[in-house]
Amino acid sequence: MSFYNAPTQQTVNPQNIAMAEQELDMFTDLFYSIAESCHTKCVSKQYASGDLTQGEAVCIDRCVAKYIKVNEKIGEKMKLFGQQQ
Repeated sequence: MSFYNAPTQQTVNPQNIAMAEQELDMFTDLFYSIAESCHTKCVSKQYASGDLTQGEAVCIDRCVAKYIKVNEKIGEKMKLFGQQQ
Protein backbone atom coordinates (compact mmCIF):
# COMPACT_ATOMS: atom_id res chain seq x y z
CA MET A 1 0.00 0.00 0.00
CA SER A 2 1.45 3.31 -1.03
CA PHE A 3 1.00 6.57 0.85
CA TYR A 4 2.07 8.62 -2.15
CA ASN A 5 -1.45 8.69 -3.54
CA ALA A 6 -3.09 9.51 -0.21
CA PRO A 7 -5.05 12.76 -0.05
CA THR A 8 -2.99 15.60 1.37
CA GLN A 9 -5.86 17.47 3.00
CA GLN A 10 -7.40 16.29 6.21
CA THR A 11 -10.72 17.41 7.55
CA VAL A 12 -10.45 19.26 10.84
CA ASN A 13 -13.31 19.18 13.26
CA PRO A 14 -13.98 22.76 14.48
CA GLN A 15 -15.16 21.37 17.82
CA ASN A 16 -11.76 19.72 18.34
CA ILE A 17 -10.02 23.01 17.57
CA ALA A 18 -12.23 24.88 20.03
CA MET A 19 -11.55 22.29 22.72
CA ALA A 20 -7.80 22.47 22.08
CA GLU A 21 -7.86 26.27 22.28
CA GLN A 22 -9.83 26.13 25.53
CA GLU A 23 -7.38 23.61 26.99
CA LEU A 24 -4.44 25.80 25.98
CA ASP A 25 -6.08 28.83 27.62
CA MET A 26 -6.69 26.87 30.81
CA PHE A 27 -3.10 25.60 30.88
CA THR A 28 -1.75 29.12 30.25
CA ASP A 29 -3.88 30.51 33.07
CA LEU A 30 -2.65 27.74 35.38
CA PHE A 31 0.96 28.46 34.48
CA TYR A 32 0.63 32.18 35.16
CA SER A 33 -1.21 31.54 38.43
CA ILE A 34 1.52 29.17 39.60
CA ALA A 35 4.29 31.54 38.55
CA GLU A 36 2.74 34.56 40.26
CA SER A 37 1.69 32.75 43.43
CA CYS A 38 4.94 30.87 43.96
CA HIS A 39 7.09 33.88 43.07
CA THR A 40 5.22 36.04 45.58
CA LYS A 41 5.48 33.37 48.27
CA CYS A 42 9.06 32.20 47.74
CA VAL A 43 11.23 34.89 46.17
CA SER A 44 12.61 37.70 48.29
CA LYS A 45 11.68 41.23 47.27
CA GLN A 46 15.30 42.30 47.68
CA TYR A 47 17.30 40.65 44.93
CA ALA A 48 20.85 39.97 46.07
CA SER A 49 21.73 37.77 43.13
CA GLY A 50 20.52 36.91 39.67
CA ASP A 51 20.11 33.31 40.76
CA LEU A 52 17.68 31.80 43.22
CA THR A 53 18.99 30.89 46.64
CA GLN A 54 18.74 27.25 47.64
CA GLY A 55 15.88 28.08 50.00
CA GLU A 56 13.97 29.93 47.27
CA ALA A 57 14.47 27.05 44.83
CA VAL A 58 13.22 24.48 47.35
CA CYS A 59 10.23 26.69 48.21
CA ILE A 60 9.32 27.08 44.54
CA ASP A 61 9.65 23.32 43.91
CA ARG A 62 7.30 22.57 46.80
CA CYS A 63 4.89 25.34 45.86
CA VAL A 64 4.59 24.16 42.26
CA ALA A 65 4.17 20.52 43.34
CA LYS A 66 1.37 21.47 45.75
CA TYR A 67 -0.34 23.65 43.15
CA ILE A 68 -0.29 20.86 40.58
CA LYS A 69 -1.47 18.23 43.07
CA VAL A 70 -4.41 20.41 44.13
CA ASN A 71 -5.26 21.11 40.48
CA GLU A 72 -5.28 17.36 39.76
CA LYS A 73 -7.56 16.69 42.76
CA ILE A 74 -9.97 19.41 41.66
CA GLY A 75 -9.99 17.93 38.14
CA GLU A 76 -10.80 14.48 39.54
CA LYS A 77 -13.66 15.88 41.66
CA MET A 78 -15.05 17.78 38.68
CA LYS A 79 -14.86 14.65 36.54
CA LEU A 80 -16.77 12.65 39.15
CA PHE A 81 -19.31 15.44 39.50
CA GLY A 82 -19.79 15.50 35.72
CA GLN A 83 -20.30 11.75 35.58
CA GLN A 84 -22.99 11.89 38.27
CA GLN A 85 -25.12 14.31 36.31
